[in-house]
Amino acid sequence: MVQAIRVHKTGGPEVLTWDEIEVGEPGPGEARIRHTAIGLNFIDTYFRSGLYPAPAGLPFVPGNEGAGIVLTVGEGVTHVKPGDRVAYVGALGAYAQERVIAADRLVVVPDEIDDKAAAGMMLKGMTARYLLRQTYNVTKDTTLLFHAAAGGVGLIAGQWAKHLGATVIGTVGSADKAELAKANGYTHVINYREENFVERVKEITGGKGCDVVYDSVGKDTYPGSLDCLRPRGLWVSFGQSSGPITDFNLALLGPKGSLFATRPTLFNHIASREDLEATAGDLFEVVKKGIVTIGVNQEYRLADAAQAHSDLEGRKTTGTTVMIP
Repeated sequence: MVQAIRVHKTGGPEVLTWDEIEVGEPGPGEARIRHTAIGLNFIDTYFRSGLYPAPAGLPFVPGNEGAGIVLTVGEGVTHVKPGDRVAYVGALGAYAQERVIAADRLVVVPDEIDDKAAAGMMLKGMTARYLLRQTYNVTKDTTLLFHAAAGGVGLIAGQWAKHLGATVIGTVGSADKAELAKANGYTHVINYREENFVERVKEITGGKGCDVVYDSVGKDTYPGSLDCLRPRGLWVSFGQSSGPITDFNLALLGPKGSLFATRPTLFNHIASREDLEATAGDLFEVVKKGIVTIGVNQEYRLADAAQAHSDLEGRKTTGTTVMIP
């Protein structure tokens, strides 16, 4: 038996309970791992609240991201072995001391990257990778706007986009977060509590607008994000930390400049083993080279997951947060 956080009914952070669970042995194609660190992400709150239904129903162990040591492997597993340091973004079940997981979701962590950084960077870092290199191919000629610039994905994306030579504009909600964003690649930072971000973007770009807007905020930044784009620009809605957009009007895209809009998710970009290895490999490479630094800014005990969720939703965290089993 091991300890884990479980959700027996959906709701606020208080529904996260510290339970004892049974973890079985791995079957064919599976591995059992012992977590050393677990990543905290906004998607965890969506499953906890019921906004995203858990695929297997209630109760469930939340969490999609972690790092640890392989304990045992099932039949047919060859790309990882007992003793390997691994990390993953995968099916629900990360908020546990140990778990069984499909082994093809595991990637071996390079020696240069520690477990906490690995646990906190897989979902956020691979998200930044597909946003900047696949959803829109960012180059030195790109001007982009990234909402929640001081968040986990935002800090990684800022560093990576700066390396690519882009003009990087970010929005934040406080002076402290503005300084953090500036230190992580952002050319211009807008405190939306003090400035109108649409007007400020137009000022920064000389009225031209941005090539692409990356928006994980949702309700509070729509439809303003559309007004920050140049004609035929791309709005990338990849999250909804302020709440879902319930009134999206496709017809708006025409008069606002024949805009493009997309709602991508990481899991579509790493569904195959080949895509997972390529995406993780690119992320590991920029981290090993020092192009991107993974700052683990908050740590919690796994047993204190409710407090971690409360702080995340209260916008009291910055960058990457991990929980220690």
